[in-house]
Amino acid sequence: MDVAGFAGWYETEHPKLVSALTVAAGDVALAAESADEAFARAYERWERVGAMTSPGGWTYRTALNVLRRRRRRAAIEVRLHLRRPPTVSIPADWSAEVWDALARLPTRERTAVALRYVADLATDDIARAMGVAPGTVGSTLNAARRNLAAMLTDLEEVTDV
Repeated sequence: MDVAGFAGWYETEHPKLVSALTVAAGDVALAAESADEAFARAYERWERVGAMTSPGGWTYRTALNVLRRRRRRAAIEVRLHLRRPPTVSIPADWSAEVWDALARLPTRERTAVALRYVADLATDDIARAMGVAPGTVGSTLNAARRNLAAMLTDLEEVTDV
């Protein structure tokens, strides 16, 4: 196996692939994970992949397939976990409308809401768990409350007609 050939190719191609996937996914972490998985697969098959006319093409296709699978899986997990209340201790007064509104929140906001109102964590603990600054937790929770209020107000207006 030409490890040096792979290493040089990897150093050149990895940043470009992560950048392209970030734009496609809108999520740097998901893009990096997908790119890393594709490069790991390329490394395992380097004798075959390295001999291809376009090893980059193979790797981009593999990374995009990984990205699609991860998005599908995430969407399924969200539907399964947020569409119906789990059998754990959650606020009893959360209606189906609240669950639907929570499911429509951006992931970061939904996570902050869960850690504050379900796990009852303090701001500093939420910041550590999410890997963000405490100020970011506050602004994220404020955004989540505004979004939820708007969604639930819109729902009330529709049902009042």
